[in-house]
Amino acid sequence: MSSSRLLACLVAVLLAGLAPLAAAQEFQGYEDALARGERHANYWQYGWAGVYATTLAVNAYQASESSSRDDRYDARVGVVKSALALGGTLMDRQPHPQAYHELRDGDQDIDRARRLMQSVADEERRRRSLEARLGSLAVNAASGLLIGVGDGRGRDGAINFATGMLISELQLQTQPRQATVAINRFQPARVSVGDMHLNGEYALLVTPNQVGVALRY
Repeated sequence: MSSSRLLACLVAVLLAGLAPLAAAQEFQGYEDALARGERHANYWQYGWAGVYATTLAVNAYQASESSSRDDRYDARVGVVKSALALGGTLMDRQPHPQAYHELRDGDQDIDRARRLMQSVADEERRRRSLEARLGSLAVNAASGLLIGVGDGRGRDGAINFATGMLISELQLQTQPRQATVAINRFQPARVSVGDMHLNGEYALLVTPNQVGVALRY
């Protein structure tokens, strides 16, 4: 056997021996990413729920107590917007908490973990897509038209629409994206030893307890 073939065999045996360790590190990286995603999702949901609950209370007060007729009208529109936003935030849960518990409570099947992470990453992208913006676009356009056309205050209606869309975009962009980061962390790698060529991926995994390299091939 030539030296190159012998070296190739040794590399193959080494990679086979390292595969379980690499899979364990990759699994741990996914678990840590979903744990962070769960915390982020809870902060995000309750934080934005607090924002909308506060604006709902303020608008409800101004709708009846403000001395300005225009302010009372705008506040009544704001009550509806805030109530819709609050209900949507509380009912539309992020996928990370459920995915984290599913991953943690199951067996350490790396293929299953990869599929789960990919599904969460796909959901993260969907929540930032154009389709995800259509609901807020409809609500803010309706409120802007009610003020601008229905109440004859075009400038105020445009400001209401723009402000509502800005807040909706901020809410959308602050959603967790840990799964997307974890999936995109892997970079292509090619190893050649003699006549043997291995194509795979690698990623640097940094967790609170360790630093490692995950390999997929």
